[in-house]
Amino acid sequence: MSEGFIDNFSCHSKEYCFSRPTYPDLLFEFLSAVTPHKNLAWDCATGNGQAAIGLCKYFKNVIASDASKNQIQYGFQRENIDYKIFPAENANLDNDSVDLVTVAQALHWFDFEQFYINVKRVGRKNGIIAVWSYDMHRINPQIDNISSRLNVDGEILGNYWAKETKYVKEKYKTIPFPFKEISVPAFKTTLYWNLLQLWNYMRTWSSVKKYYSENKQDPLDLVKSELKSLWGDELNKKEVTWNINIRVGVIK
Repeated sequence: MSEGFIDNFSCHSKEYCFSRPTYPDLLFEFLSAVTPHKNLAWDCATGNGQAAIGLCKYFKNVIASDASKNQIQYGFQRENIDYKIFPAENANLDNDSVDLVTVAQALHWFDFEQFYINVKRVGRKNGIIAVWSYDMHRINPQIDNISSRLNVDGEILGNYWAKETKYVKEKYKTIPFPFKEISVPAFKTTLYWNLLQLWNYMRTWSSVKKYYSENKQDPLDLVKSELKSLWGDELNKKEVTWNINIRVGVIK
């Protein structure tokens, strides 16, 4: 594990595995279409493999790496996914071996310069790198107003999000990306969740953990009654969407 590794998620890896949104198959179909060769994809900071599980349908082999052993142990298993433990900035991969590099909802935690050195080293000629994050979830205007209070600049959790999450708020437009970019269609994730599923997802946020650690109070309790009133029957499922903000480039 690298000296600068920021581990905000290992303490609740199992919850992260079952409560985080997945990604649409159209995203991986697109990445397959723009990647000339499909022998090896490297999903960096894979967490529990939310992106690796999509890549394995389109690439012969997938290396899914994470600096956290706890995250890896709950990874989604497939025959062509090989989970490895190493930091993004010190990839244990051969030179010129990777056709596609992906980073889902994690690039903002990296040492950009060191990571990109590794990407350029391991990437094949005309290989592709794709990095993405997703916005605050959307349900309906009334519930979204509550979510805004929990967002990066919101009144409840605004001071508890790490400084790196500003890149997510800025839709990854301001994140360093030293590659020749290619145009990308719009993607979003859509799931149908009941209130408990939404609650479990929000509990995985690093800001919620930090708030509780400092105040000994669950910040979600501050919006619980209002959210329940707007939701209705807690078992009713509502459409939950996340816009995906993605940048794709040619490695070399």
